[in-house]
Amino acid sequence: MTDFKFNGSTLIVKINEEIDHHTCDLIKNKIDLAINFRNTKHLIFDFTGVNFMDSSGIGMVMGRYKNMHKNHGTVAVVGLKPTVKKIFTMSGLFKILSEYKNVEEAMKSEVKMA
Repeated sequence: MTDFKFNGSTLIVKINEEIDHHTCDLIKNKIDLAINFRNTKHLIFDFTGVNFMDSSGIGMVMGRYKNMHKNHGTVAVVGLKPTVKKIFTMSGLFKILSEYKNVEEAMKSEVKMA
């Protein structure tokens, strides 16, 4: 299950399930619809409910980053568990997006970057 919350021009996506090839397309499509629904400038992924992510999750995050970057937006992640954080580190995702302790910290930083 994935929850969406808008705070101004920021979309907060709280993912509460494993991210694998079975769930990735549905999550990706829902996020894209939500981004296009409003003038979204900042995307924050809240991974506190994610215990597992495979390589399809890397592609999902990268694709959302590319879409946001095209429109001069930002992407951040919060709540990474050690196993998921290891995948982010190994894939190099931290070279293009930032990790924060929580949504509130990410909101402050992302708005400053805009």
